[in-house]
Amino acid sequence: MSTVPSITLNDGNIIPQLGFGVYQIKPEETAEAVSTALEIGYRHIDTAEMYGNEKEVGEAVRASGLDRGDVFVTSKLNNGFHEPQDAREAFDKTLSELGFDYVDLFLIHWPLPTLYDGDFVSTWKTLEEFRRGGRARSIGVSNFQIEHLERLAAETDTVPAVNQIEVHPYFVNDAVRRYGEEHGIATEAWSPIAQGKVLDEPTITQIADKVGKKPAQVVLRWHIERGDIVFPKSVTPSRMKENFELFDFELDPTDIGTITALDQGADGRIGPNPDTFAYVPG
Repeated sequence: MSTVPSITLNDGNIIPQLGFGVYQIKPEETAEAVSTALEIGYRHIDTAEMYGNEKEVGEAVRASGLDRGDVFVTSKLNNGFHEPQDAREAFDKTLSELGFDYVDLFLIHWPLPTLYDGDFVSTWKTLEEFRRGGRARSIGVSNFQIEHLERLAAETDTVPAVNQIEVHPYFVNDAVRRYGEEHGIATEAWSPIAQGKVLDEPTITQIADKVGKKPAQVVLRWHIERGDIVFPKSVTPSRMKENFELFDFELDPTDIGTITALDQGADGRIGPNPDTFAYVPG
C-alpha cells in the first residue's frame, strides 16, 4: 500500500496530503464509496453540509473498524447558515449527522461577500469558538480570495489552517496559493483535474506516456509535488485505486513547469467566482 505523505498545519495538526472527496456522490452511494476508499488506504475524507452525505460518511468510517483518530474528516458550513447562531446550530447538526464528537477540519464553504452585508468575519469568529471547544480540531476556509484572507488577518485572531480553492492546470490560482504559502495557510485543491477537462490535453498525455502512468495520475502528482492537498472523487473502485497510486513515481521539474504553463488565468476557471458567488440552497 502506498504511504501518503502528510502536511503539518499551522495549528500543529497533521493532514494527509491525499484524500477522498464525496462531492456530487449521491447519499445512497456514499457509504459504499467511502468504505471502498478506506479499504484502498485513504485516510482523509472531504465532505460538506451542502453535499447532503455527511451521515453516510460517518457510517462508513464507523463500519470500517478503524479508530476514529486514524481518519481525517473535513466538513464545511452550508451557505445558508453564516449568521453566528445559525452556524452553531448547523455545526451541531454536522456532528450529529457524522455521529462524531469532533471533526478534524471545519471550513466556511464560501465567503459570500455580496450576502450577509459582506460579513464573513463574525462567521469565522464562530468557527474559532468550535476550535476552542475542541469540537473542530482545525478550522479553515474555502474559496477565499486574498482580500478575504487579509480581512480575517486584520479583524480576527486565528489564521485559517487551510484554504480550499479551485486549482488545476487550466487555472493554477497561484496568487492565492502564494499568499497562503507566505502566511502559513495550506492550499487544498478542488476540481484537481478540471472535471476531466485536462485529461485529453496533449501535453499531459505525452508526459503520462513518458512516465508510464494515466493522465489523471500525472495531474494529481503535479498537485502533490506543488505542495497542495488534493482529494479526487470517483465511485469507480479501479479509478479510486489509480488515484491513490501517486507515490511510486515523480515528475521532473521541466514537466511540472510545462503543466503549470497550461494556465489560462480566469478564463480557465470552471467553478464560480468567489467574488460574486451568492448561492444559498433553498
